[in-house]
Amino acid sequence: MKHTLRFRAYLCDDVASEAWGHIDILRQIRNHAVRDYYRSDYNDRPSDYDQHSKLKQWTDKWPTFAEPSQHAAQQAISQIHDDLETLQERRNEGYDVGRLQWQGAGEFRSVSYNQSSRFNVDYNTGDDRFVRLRLEKIGWFKIRVDRDVPPADDIDEIILKKETTGEWYVSLVTTVNDTPEKPGLTEIEPENCVGIDLGITSYIHTSENLSVGILDLSNEYDRYAREQRKLTRKEHGSANWEKQRQSVARAKRAIKRKVRDYQHKLTTWLVTEYDVVAVEDLDVKPMLETSQNAKNKQDAAWSRFLELLEYKADLHGTHVEKVKPAGTTKECAVCGIETAKPIWVREHSCPACGHTDDRDLNAAKNILSRGLKQLGAGRSESTPVQTALPMFTPQRDRVDAKRVVEAGSPGA
Repeated sequence: MKHTLRFRAYLCDDVASEAWGHIDILRQIRNHAVRDYYRSDYNDRPSDYDQHSKLKQWTDKWPTFAEPSQHAAQQAISQIHDDLETLQERRNEGYDVGRLQWQGAGEFRSVSYNQSSRFNVDYNTGDDRFVRLRLEKIGWFKIRVDRDVPPADDIDEIILKKETTGEWYVSLVTTVNDTPEKPGLTEIEPENCVGIDLGITSYIHTSENLSVGILDLSNEYDRYAREQRKLTRKEHGSANWEKQRQSVARAKRAIKRKVRDYQHKLTTWLVTEYDVVAVEDLDVKPMLETSQNAKNKQDAAWSRFLELLEYKADLHGTHVEKVKPAGTTKECAVCGIETAKPIWVREHSCPACGHTDDRDLNAAKNILSRGLKQLGAGRSESTPVQTALPMFTPQRDRVDAKRVVEAGSPGA
């Protein structure tokens, strides 16, 4: 599987200017390729190979297109066709998607290389905190390392990106071959299975009654609003406006980093603590289109949480089962009878069997039950994972989100 290592990069002024100039030219190549694609006959649209062949004609016509690495230009064109495939997949799933859009100055911010002959790694910098990288047509620059940097031959792709804050970062994509195998169904113990309900009053609620609180981002949003107000008072395009725009970007980045750090620690804890994690397969987009608490749902970033959970499950050898969320709140975890209840009712009370439980805890138990059923489909009734849901769930305390951020895991 692919594994990405991200490092802060430090480019001297002339290298940074060269890199940003090449990125802007790649943006123009990308826009021209998009225009060429959509202007072609619908039944004879060019492939990425076709447009790679046209690149020589384009560079002859517009010599500026020849300034950046032609390999990087081909990568920019290939990315277009990857995006087109993604749009088609979404269209096949029934989503209403449009076309690739023209990107203005500053919207295209990265350059990538996926051939080891196009870059190099130098460890002899005289400082263990830094390693030097060379990219074709751009030059040498330093990256600050907090983990081992693989040799050039082991790197599948290098992506250099300038963030909206003005800082440069490098992503090294490698292949991990020695990931642990996921445990067999007969090896899974009941206590190593958990269901996760993505909640409203809490970020997650587990089938073991562990509730993890929602991040408090009020201070970060107050700072972001202040910086945004200052930006509106600057003359658009001036030096002061650009300086303030970067301040706004840093304030926004602080929010994203806090949420990402929170999600990384929480997902790492889940995949290392359990062999099976069952979670709701939420379609977040329609939820954000409603006016009811949409901002908090966006802050929760559930889509990225699920992506991180699946990604880390592969790294740690954990089963992640995504189940349909419909009915998990209404259905009784003991007898299966559905009982409708408004969102403000936070307790489940079954009129059929008399079972009472916290609303989110009941949903988490149903999610685990569905996940185990999916995972053990076709197995005998005696398969441990099919009967892993305990009738009695021990009570646990609520974990504040601040503990997750500071300590690294809810169990710390």
